[in-house]
Amino acid sequence: MIQLFTSTILSKMDAILKVMKIYFSGIGGVGVGPLAEIAHDAGYQVIGSDLEESLMTEQLRRKNITINIGQNGTFLRQCHLESPIDWFIHTSALPKDHPELLAARKLGIKTAKRDELLAHIIKEKNLKLIAVAGTHGKTTTTGMLIWVFKQLGIPVSYSIGTTISFGSSGEFDSDSQYFIYECDEFDRNFLHFYPYLSLITSLDYDHPDTYPSKHDYFDAFRQFASQSRRTIIWRDQQSDIFEKINEIDILDPQQINPDLRLAGIHNRRNATLSIKAIEKLGINQNINDILSDFPGTDRRFEKLAPNLYSDYGHHPIEIAATLQMARELSDNVVLVYQPHQNIRQHHIRDEYTDQFELAEKIYWLPTYLSREDPNLRILSPEELIQNLTNKNAVSIADFNDDLWNEIVKHLDNSQLVLCMGAGRIDSWVRQRLISNRKPE
Repeated sequence: MIQLFTSTILSKMDAILKVMKIYFSGIGGVGVGPLAEIAHDAGYQVIGSDLEESLMTEQLRRKNITINIGQNGTFLRQCHLESPIDWFIHTSALPKDHPELLAARKLGIKTAKRDELLAHIIKEKNLKLIAVAGTHGKTTTTGMLIWVFKQLGIPVSYSIGTTISFGSSGEFDSDSQYFIYECDEFDRNFLHFYPYLSLITSLDYDHPDTYPSKHDYFDAFRQFASQSRRTIIWRDQQSDIFEKINEIDILDPQQINPDLRLAGIHNRRNATLSIKAIEKLGINQNINDILSDFPGTDRRFEKLAPNLYSDYGHHPIEIAATLQMARELSDNVVLVYQPHQNIRQHHIRDEYTDQFELAEKIYWLPTYLSREDPNLRILSPEELIQNLTNKNAVSIADFNDDLWNEIVKHLDNSQLVLCMGAGRIDSWVRQRLISNRKPE
């Protein structure tokens, strides 16, 4: 009887002490990779796979994380046989018939998207979540908050959806009280969270593949705010839908901090939100100078070479804001633009109007196709530019030598060239810089 009792107690202790084993499918990606790093640093056992090596897989291997290149399910089954896998984590983009996802379900492993796991970690580690949401500006604002915490020497855990020059894309600090997170609305991911403090940077209808209507989209943000203990938002950003929610701070546009030395109205708005967040957290520090020295994040008006910039923006509002920022730096701006997702273009084609007027010349590329409805006709560049007020400034282009030669000519003429889009355009420009000619 005593032996049975002791055995039961030891069995329960083993269960308590057992480290959760998490398998990350697509571990080299910008979303899954940082989460894998966070989980590892938080003390979980991490393994994973991807189809090819990347900078992220190299970074994770340096932490002795086991990664398999190849995703046919064999590696996952072997790992589960050695010791049971507790969670299988994947992105929203993983196909339903993916070999690893099918294998995980057959083995009875809990499967979840990355945000569900992150919400679990934040709750288990008793962290206060600072969530940055919004259609535009959430990456930059998240980066600004991380930058401020690091410059002030305050321990912080965080996850951001890009690479940054002042840290990893994801970090867990056991001494931190807060977790700063770029909280994405795609696939309703942000509704997994109950933030201590939320910042909503901006609101414009987006992700029609997730939200069939504007009402669905805005209502999801209303629900997100209702799940937050406190929320900060701008008055000119659909703020009326939040008025019945308790503990919400609505800022007027004239409250943009005048002491910020940052190019771009949208950057100064994002920095002002960051200042208000720091105030709400009770951190009594003047951070104007810190934010004015913010180095930026990758793919957000990132300088690749003299007068050559890359930006992730792919929505008319983002395009207008980034062009405004570019014109603060140069009177001669050239835009190379790649639309993102055909399904999105069907919803925003009529919104392409005067947002491009600050560009003297525009090169319009074919739409980057991703997560598409095969029954939806692909809109041509000629169709998408019909309502542009400066349509005469547009040249239809493609990824070839002719386009690169035009870019080089503009750079030789001391014009600022801005390459925008969330698809192939960034990697294409970077590769051309390496293999052809790097502008001096």
